Amino acid sequence: MYTEVQKNIEKRLAKEKKGQLFFLSDFRGLGAETAIRKALSRICKEGKIKRIAQGIYLLPEIDPLIGEIMPSMMSVAEAIAKKEHIRIKPVGSYALHKLGLTTQVPMKLVYLTDGAARTIKLGRTTIKFKPTTPKKLSSEGELSSLIIQALEELGTENIEAHVRNRIKELLLKENRKKLMKDLKLAPGQISDYIFSLLNEASNDGMVKTK
Repeated sequence: MYTEVQKNIEKRLAKEKKGQLFFLSDFRGLGAETAIRKALSRICKEGKIKRIAQGIYLLPEIDPLIGEIMPSMMSVAEAIAKKEHIRIKPVGSYALHKLGLTTQVPMKLVYLTDGAARTIKLGRTTIKFKPTTPKKLSSEGELSSLIIQALEELGTENIEAHVRNRIKELLLKENRKKLMKDLKLAPGQISDYIFSLLNEASNDGMVKTK
């Protein structure tokens, strides 16, 4: 049954850009929540939008050659963080991938967060939000934060030479003030390892961090 709530939702959707993500809460004020859910369900069945997770919808973008373009899992995670006003930081194999320490694209993207625990599945890929302490989210450097998380995944023993050199290169690109602050928050073993890399870089005559 076509309702006034559905009509108003479709009017709003008509003004938005293709490929845009929407949340159930974006339509509050257009009717009771139950009516909004039902209207969104009908719009999904009509193929005008796509439900990608509970309470999360996509206004599909269609490419004439490749068909429907799905958003990246990273953009979904960032959209959730922005909408819910929470902080997220990638960890594990995803941190390794973001740093270029592995070419394997992880099927599970794990983020530490100050929000609630949550798991979202999109096709064969999963986003997992793991609640953590404020300390774990206090790092400031984009690179140093990822490096610390990557080393927590790898450990600091038996790291291959090319990985060690890559981490060293990345450390030298980080703002030194942020790096030093982040090292105070890192586990002792990881902090010691990073300082050893910085000392190697200094002895090798490499450019210092900014």
